[in-house]
Amino acid sequence: MTAKTWFITGINSGFGRQLTEQLLERGDYVAGTIRKLDAVDDLKQKYGARLWTAHLDVTESTEVHEVVNKAFTALGKIDVVVNNAGYGLFGTAEELTDELLHNQINTNLIGSIQVVRAALPHLRRQGGGRILQLSTYGGQAVNPGAGMYHATKWGIEGFMESTALDVAPFNIGITIVEPGGARTEFRYGSAKITPKNEAYEISPANMTRQFIEGAPSLSLGDPVKMAKAMIDSVDQQPAPKRLVLGSDSYRAIHKALTERLAELELQKDTSAATDFIE
Repeated sequence: MTAKTWFITGINSGFGRQLTEQLLERGDYVAGTIRKLDAVDDLKQKYGARLWTAHLDVTESTEVHEVVNKAFTALGKIDVVVNNAGYGLFGTAEELTDELLHNQINTNLIGSIQVVRAALPHLRRQGGGRILQLSTYGGQAVNPGAGMYHATKWGIEGFMESTALDVAPFNIGITIVEPGGARTEFRYGSAKITPKNEAYEISPANMTRQFIEGAPSLSLGDPVKMAKAMIDSVDQQPAPKRLVLGSDSYRAIHKALTERLAELELQKDTSAATDFIE
């Protein structure tokens, strides 16, 4: 098997770390970004030159473009770009602060878009490549108390699905990855919760808050298996539009799409009633 070269944001923990470990172990090369420069010293010592690292805060758009350009220059060719960096913000619209709102959008949505914008000229010039966009089942289904998180995931899924059509003539494939719950730092460390508004004690949103704060049970998803599935998807031709990971993800998306389609069918005649009649 020919070794591939990957660019992955946020390799210090979660899926980013798991992907990096598996790829390096099998002989691939990784250009990984981190916010703390010593976060992957153990991997650098073990794998040496096969791991290239750079500091990156994806909310800094200028830095995103600089780092992506440096990575392509340093490694010559990058086969796969993985937009992994992100986090979940939980709370209701009233509980949001402006700072929390903007940070969530800048990280999960604008940051991912900027990585794609920076990478596409390189991928075109080299004759193609693959982009994996980490999303969640929450990119197609919703839970209470997670409006801003869903806003960023629905937004990035729309951007990626449209961009996939734009870049298909250049042999660039895009896959949106939709994991369910996984035993990573996402829920047990990186998730953020808004200040509490007592009025929402009676709201379904409060159940989400209790779930995140209490973490009463382990998630179903095995991050090792999920990362392997992401890696394996890169060899599929054509690139799968979406990659659903976890039985909970499948159930949530299936329920959401089934209900949405049923509601749409009920409006077939009323929607047509607004057409011009020639």
